[in-house]
Amino acid sequence: MKTIRQWGFFMLFLLLLSITLPSYATIFYSKNEALELAFGKEAQVEQLSLFPDEQQSAKIQELAKVKLDSGLFTFYVGKAQDKILGYAAIESTTVRTKPETLMIVLTPEGELRNVTTLAFHEPPEYLPPERWFKQLYKRPLSEMDFNKGVDGISGATLSTRAAITSVRKVMAIYQVMIKNQGKH
Repeated sequence: MKTIRQWGFFMLFLLLLSITLPSYATIFYSKNEALELAFGKEAQVEQLSLFPDEQQSAKIQELAKVKLDSGLFTFYVGKAQDKILGYAAIESTTVRTKPETLMIVLTPEGELRNVTTLAFHEPPEYLPPERWFKQLYKRPLSEMDFNKGVDGISGATLSTRAAITSVRKVMAIYQVMIKNQGKH
């Protein structure tokens, strides 16, 4: 009797081991690979750490339409022959229950040039495709909204909202901390 019971526990143990939850975590690019995509192999990339004061934080939140969760923001400045190629920020945010990490690249003038998904941990069907991000390029911050012509994606509402929020935040930080302050 004992051996049958032990055999049953062993089989239950094996069954539990064989049941695995699906893992959706996908990392597409490392930080270095992403920055190379943003600015090219030959570019020099400088890190720019920004610490907004209360007034700047309030202005960023107003422009971005989002509450800031940090007092430190890091931009990467791509340069070639002392000429600024653009600015990149790496933003991670929780979509539903898991994070997505985007690299948001702005032109030297602060226009959205590119968004690259660096990591996405939600199911792949929720990942906005590159063609969706293209509708955002060169769109001003004031029009970076679903109510102002940005198309959503059925079934990926949360991930597209998270992406738009990240883009708005980066563009607002640029306007308040870089453009208006004459940094770089």
